[in-house]
Amino acid sequence: MSIHSDIANHLGIARPADPLSLPALTLAYLGDTVYDLYVRTVLAETLRLPMRALHLEAAKHVCAAGQAAAYRRIEPALTDAEQAAFRRGRNAHSGTVPKHADVRDYRVATGLEALLGHLYLLGEDARIGELMRLALATDIEPEKEPES
Repeated sequence: MSIHSDIANHLGIARPADPLSLPALTLAYLGDTVYDLYVRTVLAETLRLPMRALHLEAAKHVCAAGQAAAYRRIEPALTDAEQAAFRRGRNAHSGTVPKHADVRDYRVATGLEALLGHLYLLGEDARIGELMRLALATDIEPEKEPES
């Protein structure tokens, strides 16, 4: 059972929303949390750092530039349907772009988030995992255990 279907069951939702029926920015809203949870989990499981250092490391990955770089790593692996979900998010206009973000990176990051929200609503947890492993493959290296 996927995380989404478990939540839907808990809430008594018989038929979860079709991602194509939702606004792209709603998908990005969900996908932002999926991405953030995945990054934080990977960091907590692979790095033994104080909380502030974990937070700063996570911030590097969840910012627009970090997400745009992650998208470029997964782009070759995307299906046509996944590329369409990405484009819906990238082309959606939120009306604002954070001051510290490049507008192109911000749009790509929004596209990535929409893609993840789309997959989340479809219950495609395994596919999310595949893509996130590719997205973060070169960014997060586990700490090496001290040799005895």
